[in-house]
Amino acid sequence: MPRAIRGVLVECDPSIKSIIVKIDSDSSHAYIVEDLDDETLVIKENMLGMLKTRLDDALKETQVVEDSGSE
Repeated sequence: MPRAIRGVLVECDPSIKSIIVKIDSDSSHAYIVEDLDDETLVIKENMLGMLKTRLDDALKETQVVEDSGSE
């Protein structure tokens, strides 16, 4: 018997999508229900908050710190 999973449609840049796909694969596919195209995913509704937190952490790690004291 088929089983339905509640999901949220997420549209993002391909670069952000690749980070989300990596987070999902590192977490035994706990977040993504369906990968629709280059910019669209369906994410499990109950996991969206946790995914946002993990994505924020991943983006903070990749940000370059600019030196504000340059001459």
